Amino acid sequence: QVQLVESGGGLVQAGGSLRLSCAASGRTFSSYAMGWFRQAPGKEREFVTTISASGGRIYYADSVKGRFTLSRDNAKNTVYLQINSLNPEDTAVYYCAAGRDGSVDYTIPREYDYWGQGTQVTVSS
Repeated sequence: QVQLVESGGGLVQAGGSLRLSCAASGRTFSSYAMGWFRQAPGKEREFVTTISASGGRIYYADSVKGRFTLSRDNAKNTVYLQINSLNPEDTAVYYCAAGRDGSVDYTIPREYDYWGQGTQVTVSS
């Protein structure tokens, strides 16, 4: 069992930055791939980025490449999502998720077993 708690969301002006964190409980954190998804009002939950258990493989959605940076610290059971050059289209609830390492369907929410409660990111124009 893994429990995930996101933090770091907030209100920011366009062009600004935020760093989201996802703290995990449980001693098996280092065996899970970790992903971030986001969901805007009236829209489906969409894949943002994922990192393998070891941290050696990271994948990003095209819409965030070059602006978002994902990392993990297995010693601290935490993943970090650095978000730069925010724009209003990034406004959403951001969710952290833990899933099986090595899944080829890492963009699909059902591939992840555990989810956090989400943290709101709002970008004003």
